[in-house]
Amino acid sequence: MEELQKMNAEVISVFPNKIRIVVDNLEEFKLEDESLKVGSYLRVADNENSILIAIIENFSIEVSDAGKRDYIIEATPLGLIRDGEFVRGGDTIAIPPKKVEPASKSDIEKIYNDSITLSEQFIFSTLSSNREIKIPVNGNKFFNKHISIIGSTGSGKSHTVASIIQKAVNSKAGEYSLNNSHVIIFDIHSEYKAAFPNANIINIDNLTLPYWLLNSEELEEILLDTGERDDYNQSSVFRTLVTANKKKYNQTYEKIFYDTPVFFDINEIVNAIINYKNETENAKCAGRYMINDGTYSLTDGKTTEQSGIKLTNEERINKYFEKELTFYPTKGQNVTKGDYADGTLDKFSIRFQSKVIDKRLEFLFGDKSKTITFEETLQKLMGYCGEEPNNVTVIDLSGIPFEVLSITVSLISRMIFEYGYYYKRLRCRENPDEKINNDVPILLVYEEAHKYVPRSELTKYRSSQKAIERIAKEGRKYGITLLLASQRPSEISETIFSQCNNFIAMRLTNPNDQGYVKKLLPDTLGNLIDKMPSLSAGEALLIGEAIILPSIVQIEKSSLPPSSNDIPYWDLWKEEWKNLDLTEIKAEWYK
Repeated sequence: MEELQKMNAEVISVFPNKIRIVVDNLEEFKLEDESLKVGSYLRVADNENSILIAIIENFSIEVSDAGKRDYIIEATPLGLIRDGEFVRGGDTIAIPPKKVEPASKSDIEKIYNDSITLSEQFIFSTLSSNREIKIPVNGNKFFNKHISIIGSTGSGKSHTVASIIQKAVNSKAGEYSLNNSHVIIFDIHSEYKAAFPNANIINIDNLTLPYWLLNSEELEEILLDTGERDDYNQSSVFRTLVTANKKKYNQTYEKIFYDTPVFFDINEIVNAIINYKNETENAKCAGRYMINDGTYSLTDGKTTEQSGIKLTNEERINKYFEKELTFYPTKGQNVTKGDYADGTLDKFSIRFQSKVIDKRLEFLFGDKSKTITFEETLQKLMGYCGEEPNNVTVIDLSGIPFEVLSITVSLISRMIFEYGYYYKRLRCRENPDEKINNDVPILLVYEEAHKYVPRSELTKYRSSQKAIERIAKEGRKYGITLLLASQRPSEISETIFSQCNNFIAMRLTNPNDQGYVKKLLPDTLGNLIDKMPSLSAGEALLIGEAIILPSIVQIEKSSLPPSSNDIPYWDLWKEEWKNLDLTEIKAEWYK
């Protein structure tokens, strides 16, 4: 009884997902040197000698007719500490509870630390209400499940991504310089070079993604205009030519298909399409093509049955690959247009040529793309670069033309997924009892994910959506997981977002985004979403399978921050006028 009077607090109401506590004197109730605020933890002892842990949801004051002021605290039960172990759920509290008091630091640490073995703990944040308490997550459950980091501009997303990856690549189970972490960051704003100066940096200047690794959808998305009425004709010709050219250059393979990722010569495809659209035939003899190569001549523009060059379809295609040919023009009943010389390939041919010679697309269609091997491409992307391998690969997408951004992301994502798939197959074939599918797992980080996997039906996003959705649905089985970072979670493909199991939700001010995140929370903790608009920079709601219970945390600062700090407008505007070299800017612009 003396203890109850000293603490000045008792439970007055118990609801399925809430308890109400009345406090006589708030100053005497709180622990020494600790503040009491929304988000602080309470411990409530019941008659079964177990301790209920609850988090404060709100405060209010009630004044009686006599003028007595009582402080009313509403708190959400989180779980019970029973026999020294924390268990989620708080609906078994006995009435009336014996005692209410603020939870001690040791109580709170017990909740988090006892739920995860020391070897599995991965720490990148502290409790927001008490910065001395470190919040561990289960490292295995955190990284082998997909992760989402969401928050408005300025909430600290980029710093959070950097901090998590920096801590991951520096964690070691022994004495060695490089651990086995593998992270690929799709950096759309060129922010992460500053955070990872020693990383494997890939940008438009040193990126080579050979066009022959593109699949059918990616190739046609770049080269075909799906809105044209002749699209089917174009697609049919293109597929035939690509398949034939792959067979020409890869005769050692038993089976070659349109989608087989082997070399073909894009310039030979250009030649063949030009020849198809200019082709003429001998009207008197099918299969004779009126190529003007000087081996025969026409008298008065008339043909004989021997006029033209007799070619099978396979011979014709291979000859058309060689160079751009000259054909005799059509002439009355003697020389007629070829099968595809009716204008259906004209626009396609022009667009095709312009894409192949476009300097901005040299990383796809340039000379290097013809000489780089499949192994070299994969090694570069995965950080296996010669004698200096690297944990982190930063792919700087800022210089990639927007019209091929989706395809660039799609190709890299698909290659990494297929690496995981075939590596698992190889490991299982060598050891049928193998329990670990991939001993070199990879984390793919998609910064500003809504830019290339939006909730959209537009054709230009189809390739990247398909590739990343496949990873979201199947990647975990092959050791490939995702980390999506976005300021607009409601605009991300629902298929992808719904596969995430761990969430770091930072300040969100858009009601649609708040509602989207709220659906992810357990019903009993849905009111935590109300704090999201008021979270400070670096604060976040940490939710998911990797943590024992949803918690508001402060993300630890990254050792090297990304270059995403706000520009100090007011300080800069007050300085002396600065002159710009617009010619130099133009030169950079026009590269």
